[in-house]
Amino acid sequence: MEITTERVHINVDNRTMGGYLARPTDATPRPAVVVFMEIFGINSHIRDVTERVAREGYVALAPDFFHRTGPGIELGYDEKGMAEGIKLYQQLKADEMIADARAALSFLKRQNFVKGDRLGAMGFCVGGHMTYLAACETDIKAAASFYGGGIAKPEGFGGAPSTIGRTSKIKGKILCLFGDKDASIPLSEVEMIRAELQKHNIRHEVVVYPGADHGFFCDQRATYNKAAAEDAWERVKKLFAEELGK
Repeated sequence: MEITTERVHINVDNRTMGGYLARPTDATPRPAVVVFMEIFGINSHIRDVTERVAREGYVALAPDFFHRTGPGIELGYDEKGMAEGIKLYQQLKADEMIADARAALSFLKRQNFVKGDRLGAMGFCVGGHMTYLAACETDIKAAASFYGGGIAKPEGFGGAPSTIGRTSKIKGKILCLFGDKDASIPLSEVEMIRAELQKHNIRHEVVVYPGADHGFFCDQRATYNKAAAEDAWERVKKLFAEELGK
């Protein structure tokens, strides 16, 4: 499917948040998906994922939720990029992240090429956590969280109430994807997430890939796992097709 891309500007809390928008070239209103970035910003990998989502027939938007502390930053998958990304990660606050997610969804709803009642989200690393948080705090119908670290921690971003403690508020279906070699997300935390979703009868799927590490979906990282990435992508496509339609 042919797509078009552009940089957009989104108003949130009297500030401007940048974003990368990809969508099919025709003017047919379509469901939309927010793509939440890693700690490395809206880099080439996140742009590629956003474009892949658009080629599946969705409007896709990657918002820059580092806009308060590192607007427009694009980092590489090396030690320097990791160090800089962690600094920005440590400055995140849950209330601001929720405001950014809501602003991104509001932006999409205002576009005449978006079906505003069919919105989803996906994200990676910190973006995976933000996807889970957004599923709790917004009206998205489908969420795909890739290796979202810290979801099961006792405190949320900036000392806010925990994200896992908000699970009962999830209205749509959520897909959580992890690798069993991911040292940053112990399997005990994965099981806590699974148990909480089951406890509140949330429609969900939790998948743990044997031999996969953190970042397994990104083909620019040393931890890329082709088999896990391909299976995860098929699951994501199925989720969005069933919950959002086309």
